[in-house]
Amino acid sequence: MNKIAHIENNFTDKFGIPRQSGLVDDVFSTIVFEPKYRNPDALKGLDGFSHLWIIWVFDAGFAEKDSDSDWSPMVRPPKLGGNTRMGVFATRSPNRPNPIGLSCVRIVEICDSDRGPLIRVAGADLKNNTPILDIKPYLPFTDSHPDATSGFTGSYNLMPLTVLDPDDLLNDLPEDMAKAVVSLLAQDPRPSFHDDPTRIYGMKYAGFDIHFSVSENDLTITGIDPE
Repeated sequence: MNKIAHIENNFTDKFGIPRQSGLVDDVFSTIVFEPKYRNPDALKGLDGFSHLWIIWVFDAGFAEKDSDSDWSPMVRPPKLGGNTRMGVFATRSPNRPNPIGLSCVRIVEICDSDRGPLIRVAGADLKNNTPILDIKPYLPFTDSHPDATSGFTGSYNLMPLTVLDPDDLLNDLPEDMAKAVVSLLAQDPRPSFHDDPTRIYGMKYAGFDIHFSVSENDLTITGIDPE
């Protein structure tokens, strides 16, 4: 397969990236095509769609398989505490025979640039520079199934955390960046089996190292430092 594009955004580290696409609409990314695929004709008609499927490859920071012998039929989904095993094809784990990801994102705009046409999207769950294999328009009349069941994921707690900033540290960030940081932290970046209110975590985003702690349903920002 050929890499047709890559993603550009403020996620330089795996920790803190939304666990699924569409969870944080305040985070914006840009799809940049490889020189061979920078033909505006290839995007003709895409501006009539609101959402897009991205087919991409997990980079070495997520998963890397050297041979078929490396694959495991069972994985430990983080949302089940990291101890319960499920079949790899019943999960979205990056540790799979072919490290391919699938994300649905919202199209913000399609614009021209000196690097060819660019697609700005919201809600991506990809790390910066992730290679993209293909994009396809989202079709609401076939891709959406309101009566679908969600298996063992149905018990997930999707209630966001309350983000507290007692020292007004977010005031030092641009308004749009501060909004994105709050949305990301509210999703609780911690591994689901962590429950230590004294522990300080660090999330890298947009050139900053954001420190925080979590007690019950409250997340407190304790520091924001340049990387």
